[in-house]
Amino acid sequence: MDMSSIMQQAQQMQQKMAGIQEELKKKTETGSAGGGMVTVIANGQSEIISIEIETSVLAGDDKEMLQDLIVAATNDALRKVKEMGKAEMSKLTGGMNIPGVSNLFS
Repeated sequence: MDMSSIMQQAQQMQQKMAGIQEELKKKTETGSAGGGMVTVIANGQSEIISIEIETSVLAGDDKEMLQDLIVAATNDALRKVKEMGKAEMSKLTGGMNIPGVSNLFS
């Protein structure tokens, strides 16, 4: 295999990775905590899109519990986004662990 062929393959892979990252912007994952009392939606680039809080949680005086639920739901959504990103990249790499590529969603 000559160097120009390797460079061309690398460029194609880079273009495919850019395409995957664009697609991930459009995909979302939902995390929840407290049995669904708090839900967080994040996109495939780990940006928080929305947070929903049940009214019953707001009626209470337990500020710390609400904060903990928001943190837990956010972490749940971001963990799911990370797994989604890894699954998408795995399709590109055929499951091979390529340094740098597999770490994009760690």
